[in-house]
Amino acid sequence: MLRSVSASLPLTAADVERMSIPDKQVELVRGQLMVREPPGTWHGAVAANLAYLLGDFVRRHGLGLVFAQDTGFKIGSDPDTVRAPDVAFVARDRTGLIQAQGYAELAPDLLAEILSPDDRPADVLAKVADWLGAGTKLVWVIDPERSEARVYRRDGSLSILREHDSLDGEDVLPGFACPLRAVLAR
Repeated sequence: MLRSVSASLPLTAADVERMSIPDKQVELVRGQLMVREPPGTWHGAVAANLAYLLGDFVRRHGLGLVFAQDTGFKIGSDPDTVRAPDVAFVARDRTGLIQAQGYAELAPDLLAEILSPDDRPADVLAKVADWLGAGTKLVWVIDPERSEARVYRRDGSLSILREHDSLDGEDVLPGFACPLRAVLAR
């Protein structure tokens, strides 16, 4: 369950970096702290499958960096927004913008969000809109319960993939494709 934690003033990315909320996951959305329970175990397995498949392709071709679940990216300022996708890719030509500490002030080129049973559609769509608005080119929303993925693109187009279809890197990661069933494999 996602819940907003009110503060008298909008929080900043620096405030969130200094915070510790044990056993919780947080994002900062327009200065408001969003706190949620960690996702279920199956969610983590799906995210790990995708991170492995994507990471292997990216490393073999020297294309950039792949980030694991809940790595924060600062995608908005005044008030700050720090979002944390389940899997993310940043192209090699932009990896120099990532500092050793703090949140990278950029949107990943491609990312995936893995749905949990308690995710509300409006919250998911708001997150997708934040990513695309910040410059992400391709967002994969993977729904393990329905064995499908929704592919959102910066141009506003949407595709729905079924278990027998493949996730495609399109122009963000040309040549990358993996069957959705491989990501959902148990």
